Amino acid sequence: MNKPVPFDAADYMDSEEVISEYLNVALASEHPELLMQALADVAKARGMAQLARDTGLGRESLYKALAPGAKPCFDTVLKLIRALGVELHTSPITREA
Repeated sequence: MNKPVPFDAADYMDSEEVISEYLNVALASEHPELLMQALADVAKARGMAQLARDTGLGRESLYKALAPGAKPCFDTVLKLIRALGVELHTSPITREA
């Protein structure tokens, strides 16, 4: 009998389009911890050592910033997003009358 393999979203981060859409869905959520988990998944897929070099942050700092329950400063999140090769954009919320 085959054992189930644990799901790891990082295994599916194989293109900029997939990464961007994954982060957009997390960003649209009302739960900030979901965005942080998505960033952690993408960071894992890209490699923490490379990401540390690209952000100028230490690997340990990145692991701490992306740990469940962490509340990293916005500057760290922006560095991370830029190093991942994506941008944040805004659009007006459509409100029903």
